Amino acid sequence: GAGLTKNFAQTIGIAVDPRRQNKSVESRQENVQRLKEYRSKLILFPIHRNKKPRTGEATPEECKLAKQMKRTVMPIRNARPKVTLEPITEAQKKYNAFQALRQARLTARFFGARAKKAKDSAENESNQPGAQKGKK
Repeated sequence: GAGLTKNFAQTIGIAVDPRRQNKSVESRQENVQRLKEYRSKLILFPIHRNKKPRTGEATPEECKLAKQMKRTVMPIRNARPKVTLEPITEAQKKYNAFQALRQARLTARFFGARAKKAKDSAENESNQPGAQKGKK
C-alpha cells in the first residue's frame, strides 16, 4: 500500500471507506501512486512547536514557505475511452436481436434431444446391411 494507516490518513484529509475493496491491480497501483504523490506534496506542521519535529513533520523553515490551497488540491482525472464511430453495415441492419435470442433459447432447449437423435441415426446407418462394404 501507500504506507498510511487508516487513522493517520483521515487526519491528513484522505477519505477512507472501509467497505470499499480494490479488486483491480491497476486501479490499486494508481491509487497508491496518487497517495504517495499527495503525501510528498503535503507539509505537516509539528504538533508541538517547542519540541523537535518528528519524522514526517516539517521544519520551521518549511512551515514558513507553506501556502494554503483554496482549490481542489489534486483532482482525479479519469481518462475517457476514445469512441470511434463506424457506419452501420447491411448485416447489422438485418440483425434481429429478438430472433437471435429465441433461436439461442431453442438451441439450448433441444440440445439433448437433437444429440440423441443424431447418435441414433449414426447407429442406424452403421447397422444397415451394406454399410461395412467400403471398410476393411
